[in-house]
Amino acid sequence: MPSTAETRETTGDNDPKESSIIEPREAARAAGLRYVSDTRPGITRQAKGDGFFYRDPSGEPVRDEAVLERIRSLAIPPAYTDVWICPYANGHIQATGRDAKGRKQYRYHPRWRETRDATKYEHMEEFAAALPALRARVEADLQRKELCREKVLATVVRLLETTLIRVGNDDYAKENGSFGLTTLRNRHVKVEGGTMRFAFKGKSGKTWKLGLQDRRIARVVKACQDLPGQELFAWPAEDGTMHDVTSGDVNDYLREVTGRDITAKDFRTWSGTVMAALALREFEAFDSQTAAKKNVRAAIEHVASRLGNTPTVCRKCYVHPDVIEGYMAGQLVLEMAERAEQELREELEQLRPEEAAVLALLARLKAGKGSAVPEKAKRAAGKAVRRGKAKLAEAVAAAA
Repeated sequence: MPSTAETRETTGDNDPKESSIIEPREAARAAGLRYVSDTRPGITRQAKGDGFFYRDPSGEPVRDEAVLERIRSLAIPPAYTDVWICPYANGHIQATGRDAKGRKQYRYHPRWRETRDATKYEHMEEFAAALPALRARVEADLQRKELCREKVLATVVRLLETTLIRVGNDDYAKENGSFGLTTLRNRHVKVEGGTMRFAFKGKSGKTWKLGLQDRRIARVVKACQDLPGQELFAWPAEDGTMHDVTSGDVNDYLREVTGRDITAKDFRTWSGTVMAALALREFEAFDSQTAAKKNVRAAIEHVASRLGNTPTVCRKCYVHPDVIEGYMAGQLVLEMAERAEQELREELEQLRPEEAAVLALLARLKAGKGSAVPEKAKRAAGKAVRRGKAKLAEAVAAAA
């Protein structure tokens, strides 16, 4: 039977901390669920013949058929050890266990994931609003003369945005030999003048090979390579030791600079959303839902290839659903054109034109989903094409 719960892999020993937009207890309450912890007594699983039997927190065998059916629906793999099953049907975590590699796995209640995903995408507007100040600070830190914490972290953040490489996790590097920006080794990048060539195995075994031309970033990367040790990104501490950059360092920097709960993963979610919107607006007007769905699949495949994900994961985790819904409703192109025309008229430079257009689209759809596109948007669309076609084309090419 298919699982009714969502799966989450983590390497920690507690409920994993995601890019938290609302506190876990509040999220559980918002979803109408009970916040639970596997440190409290739960249902245990024990082998019996070719199958399993279960004991409740008091040690008594579980015989209630409704409880047994819930357990079966979780589809906990037989190979899992240290299995803990929530005694409550409305617990936000339904089960935990250790896989063959000893990594902790979670089964979540479906409503928990829905609530977390909803708040994650609402967070995109907050992230976009913080981008101008963040970019300005990164630019300032890159101009520092010494190879210090701020300069190295600013370099990593710039690379996060320009390459869309995952931030990385020490556990994945050690256990799977897969790397992200903060776990790259010196051997994973070659610097020749202002050109950098990255080559490494990323998450899920995907091979990343990409080049980047940026003389200033290349100088910092080369300086990091010249430091003692195999890890690529590090800075000299005051006591003379080397401090290797971790994902925690990067997230701390992002929060310090913006004063908001922003993490490295937000770059991929925001970029995935913007790229999907740009890809969709390049299609000609569709005359059927079948054609629209075909265009959506093509756009998602394009974004997935850039992010290094499967199309399914890309659509579920990295593209704001309102962009797809807006496109299917015929609103996406007009909304983006209206905002783009305003951008050109006011000559705003705080956000890139395509980003401002997507941000306006999300705000518009959030304010009134399903409402008709106003007549003024149609008029503005024509003006945008006439006055800003060249500039928008340049922005699309730069983001592609």
